[in-house]
Amino acid sequence: MLPFFGKILNKKKPQEEEQDPMKKFLIVGLGNPGPKYANTRHNIGFKILDYIAEKEEVSFSTEKLGDIAKFRFKGRTFIMLKPSTYMNLSGKAVNYWLQKEKIELQNLLVITDDLNLAFGTIRLKTKGSDGGHNGLKDIQNTLNTTKYNRFRFGISDEFSKGQQVDYVLGEWGEEEKKELPERFQKSAELVKSFGTAGISNTMNSFNGK
Repeated sequence: MLPFFGKILNKKKPQEEEQDPMKKFLIVGLGNPGPKYANTRHNIGFKILDYIAEKEEVSFSTEKLGDIAKFRFKGRTFIMLKPSTYMNLSGKAVNYWLQKEKIELQNLLVITDDLNLAFGTIRLKTKGSDGGHNGLKDIQNTLNTTKYNRFRFGISDEFSKGQQVDYVLGEWGEEEKKELPERFQKSAELVKSFGTAGISNTMNSFNGK
């Protein structure tokens, strides 16, 4: 009898499993809050998280320093964050939610736009410089490290000299809009793979795709 009851007492409850820090992932989409920026290239991080939330049938709720939505997939908990601090102060929100949810730095994934990649190109990296991106720069300064996972989504550099700000804060072209749904789907698959297959396998499967 004792071994039987021991198994019952030692069996993990679902909520206990959820608290395992290695099974929780913080997925941060960078962007600026408000309708003015909603459809701009700079807000691709927000858009990818919105797509995932729709497919997973979850909703964002406004909480401290950002909007939060959670879903579970293959025993993992994905916590999606859209910071409300504006792009240049993204680090504050990222650090707060890492601490609040007790998530390991290796389980952080930051989604950002990248001018140096052709439109729709996907590149996953485990470390690197901010590349002149103010959101990444603030995260780097706040976390005091360049060693965190980032998912760069190419927005290309099809702008004239001196027009970078207008281009980044401009809306997608008509041809780009047609291709975005397929890119969103691929991005959602990448996020899930990051949490289930690991960073190395995900890089091998998605980089350049």
